[in-house]
Amino acid sequence: MKPTGLLEVTAVRRPTPRTVRVTFAGDGLAELEPWPDQQLKLLFPPPGRPVRLPADDGDVMRWYQAYLAIPEAERPVLRSYTVRSRDGGTIDVEFVLHSAGTDGPATAWARTAAPGDVLGRYGPDAAYRRPLSTADTLLIAGDETAVPAIATILSEVDNVVAFAEVADAAEEQPLPVHWLHRDGAPHGVKLLDAVRGAALEPGSAAWLAGEAGMVRALRRHLVNERGWDKRAIEFTGYWRRKLTQDDAPTTEDLADAREKLGG
Repeated sequence: MKPTGLLEVTAVRRPTPRTVRVTFAGDGLAELEPWPDQQLKLLFPPPGRPVRLPADDGDVMRWYQAYLAIPEAERPVLRSYTVRSRDGGTIDVEFVLHSAGTDGPATAWARTAAPGDVLGRYGPDAAYRRPLSTADTLLIAGDETAVPAIATILSEVDNVVAFAEVADAAEEQPLPVHWLHRDGAPHGVKLLDAVRGAALEPGSAAWLAGEAGMVRALRRHLVNERGWDKRAIEFTGYWRRKLTQDDAPTTEDLADAREKLGG
């Protein structure tokens, strides 16, 4: 499948009060090979403008340089999302709605998304596919932004201990996970407490995703308090407070990247 293309909205639903599930159709999606935690880049055009796609010759670095070369007034905003599910020639992507007044361009778009709207995409690219752990038990922990990926992993792995922290009971989806409700508590506190109290067998592995600071705290617990091998932990900071996965990395983000690379 060609990495770059257009996506047209064909349906919009609300599985929970704070979640918008958008169905997209587009060229090449019918040939898309599914895999767990499958990510793609969505390109949101400036208000009142069509999507302008960079030239694509199959090289991701040249594609990104072409993206940066688009004049700022015409350049679409780039954000990373997970494919929630697929059905033939369509894919579903879920958007988490934040508190009023804190919308970024993606959330603002999702609030008013309607059939016929068009976005650009880059990916999914099999070069970024990560194999799932073959450990006897897989710990899965994340916030609401990780729910789409958690759903795809649960469809592939049986022996899991899964926790998902969401705003309140209304945000639960029909998935076999331990749901944790913040109900006004600070983000990530209940998830960290649940993981600390979980009975996990030696030799287990972990998949962690969500707000970067929360993921960092979970990883430090597993490594420093439980003595887990860092190589047994797959982790991704999907978003950062006041920043996104596609904004410039912070010092801690760079340290996380070096750890993933084994540095």
